Amino acid sequence: MPENKPAAEETHFGYQTVPVEEKADLVRGVFDSVASKYDLMNDLMSGGLHRIWKRFTIGAAMVRPGHRVLDLAGGTGDLCRTFARQVGTTGEVVLADINHAMLEQGRRRLVDAGVAGNLSIVQADAENLPFADASFDRVTMAFGLRNVTNKEAALESIYRVLKPAGKALILEFSRPMEALKPVYDLYSFKVLPVLGKIIAQDADSYRYLAESIRMHPDQDSLKDMMQAAGFERCHYHNLSGGIVALHTAYRV
Repeated sequence: MPENKPAAEETHFGYQTVPVEEKADLVRGVFDSVASKYDLMNDLMSGGLHRIWKRFTIGAAMVRPGHRVLDLAGGTGDLCRTFARQVGTTGEVVLADINHAMLEQGRRRLVDAGVAGNLSIVQADAENLPFADASFDRVTMAFGLRNVTNKEAALESIYRVLKPAGKALILEFSRPMEALKPVYDLYSFKVLPVLGKIIAQDADSYRYLAESIRMHPDQDSLKDMMQAAGFERCHYHNLSGGIVALHTAYRV
């Protein structure tokens, strides 16, 4: 009799179903492809709104001098540039991303901006962070959680590295209000891949990004996941009609 082997675990890569062990490499391929055009595409895709969403997140973080801040999936360093100024010479900012190509873009941009001394750059997997327990005052993650294979593991890892009274802030695409959905869907699946093809010579990666947004948990589901990971005082704030939501929570 042939041996019955357990079925391989599967997950989503956009609208595709893929083996769990393959997703990280597939996501890596997307960001390897788009890294050099990432910031330009963000401006084009959002009409510059991503800068407002990130400023809102920075304001909500309430970073103070002396704080230790971890920016996960920090890519090209948008948040880190401001955080490094806010923590001052007595604090530290860690820019972390699983993707080497994105980190190289971030390193270049931050050096050009004169950020040094209180900044570290680490290639790290959000599901298994290589940092000590209770070592950060703030952990931020902007537009990265939806690309993580095991979101529950990432949330638990974030909780672990936060200090007591530390704050997590997750900025992510979410579910827009019903009135916006027809136009939003048309833009996401018709316009966005065309922009990706023209600007980044990669329509498929931007098609994946649109699909990954649809597969990401909605606002209330993500709030429930954060509570299950141990976070308290979990809240979310919808931005641009719910196209984006900022989730905040604390380790108490």
